[in-house]
Amino acid sequence: MNFITVKANIQVEVTEKKSKFIANLFPIQSVEEAEELIRETKKKYHDARHNCIAYRMQEKEKVIEKSSDDGEPSGTAGAPMLNILQKNHLVNVLIIVTRYFGGILLGTGGLVRAYSDSLLKAIEEGELIEKCQGTEMLVTIEYSEFDRFKYYCKNHNILITNVEYGEFIVCKIEIEDDKKEELRKDFETKNIILRDIKEINKKYITKSI
Repeated sequence: MNFITVKANIQVEVTEKKSKFIANLFPIQSVEEAEELIRETKKKYHDARHNCIAYRMQEKEKVIEKSSDDGEPSGTAGAPMLNILQKNHLVNVLIIVTRYFGGILLGTGGLVRAYSDSLLKAIEEGELIEKCQGTEMLVTIEYSEFDRFKYYCKNHNILITNVEYGEFIVCKIEIEDDKKEELRKDFETKNIILRDIKEINKKYITKSI
């Protein structure tokens, strides 16, 4: 299952009738990480009136979802933000919107709009990336073939994540699953000259767009 997520944390602010809304949009790798970020954010903004949240996390082909209004009227914060994450197909993300009350009541409609606008602004200013099922592999090559291999990787959207120099060069690469067989075929037919190629593990990797 491919999905869209954010590359890095993005923070934005929205002001509505003197209330300040601070939105933090995080990439997450687990539910535990999300819960820890929520605890840390509540501690950081301990003097705020509300810290409302929503997150979606993929675990074993299932998407785990959670939202909280954190004391705001029911359905005015967490649920609208979760709905936006769903509609934008965002997964492995956490949104926390912190509200400092400005003394003017916004009403339920105003709250929904303020929390929604905060998240939408964060999505707009953040960098979205697509993740897909892929494989980490180790490739061993001669020094004389390294430049050619780098050129091959660039043309085939294969990411070299680490290079170790010894008797031979050993590259750790990330490759989309649907391109893996093409790499093996090119290795076997000597379209590219490699000493060895070995799979390490399956993982979600950034998809070339």
